[in-house]
Amino acid sequence: MLPFNSKKHLLQFLAEDIGKGDITSSLLPKRKITARIISREEAIVAGTKYAKEIFGIMGCSTKILRKDGSTVKQNQTIMTITGDARKILACERTALNLLTRMSGIATMTNNLVKKIPNRTKLYATRKTAPGLRVFDKEAVEIGGGRKHRLRLDEMVMIKDNHIAVGGSMLSLIKNAKKRHHKFEVEVENIQDAVLAAKEGAAIIMLDNFTPNQIKRAIQALKDQKLRDKVMIEASGGITAKNISRYAGTGVDIISVGSITNSVKGIDMSLEI
Repeated sequence: MLPFNSKKHLLQFLAEDIGKGDITSSLLPKRKITARIISREEAIVAGTKYAKEIFGIMGCSTKILRKDGSTVKQNQTIMTITGDARKILACERTALNLLTRMSGIATMTNNLVKKIPNRTKLYATRKTAPGLRVFDKEAVEIGGGRKHRLRLDEMVMIKDNHIAVGGSMLSLIKNAKKRHHKFEVEVENIQDAVLAAKEGAAIIMLDNFTPNQIKRAIQALKDQKLRDKVMIEASGGITAKNISRYAGTGVDIISVGSITNSVKGIDMSLEI
């Protein structure tokens, strides 16, 4: 994986918001102030190091009071910022946008993780906001989940559209085995799950299976002495209301796109 240059991204985020300059804040006198970022609701905090870096780019100093991964209660202070008032205000929205989104992802992830047993792991998907993937997936980890693939070059994952183009699942698996040691296959029925396991898939994604269908698929793999040779992933239609049922089927992985693509940001504000 390529190295992640957070400063490069954060500079782009600031430039996007500031443009040629914060013309409203330029009306203010040059004055040193201290501000604080407060959470208006209970949440898992995520993104403080990036908020610190944003303010640091503009020459402001920060003190983090609630570290990433900690629980913050309503009206608790997450961090304080000291510096030129105009520079703090120029950074305000960019820092809050990242903090509120990452904290929302971490909080939603943590709420789901609490509903599943330790042996089943919750994974994010590639359903992230363009430009924010690394931040989104880091927030998932802070909330107790895992990343899955960050990019397409990390692992072969054969899905329905690949099969539609390639002709058959089996032919794509054979090609994958020639070039790569590890691959995942998405299947839509039990027969294909067994076939993928026989052909050496490391992970089998049961796409849009009901909990009962998953149990039958796992039993079929056990009958063929294949269950211990493969990881089973459940994906599709999984929510806070039914995730416990899915975890109870005995799957190894549950992947949920909503933790990154449908996130509700945490209500936070900067106060001087």
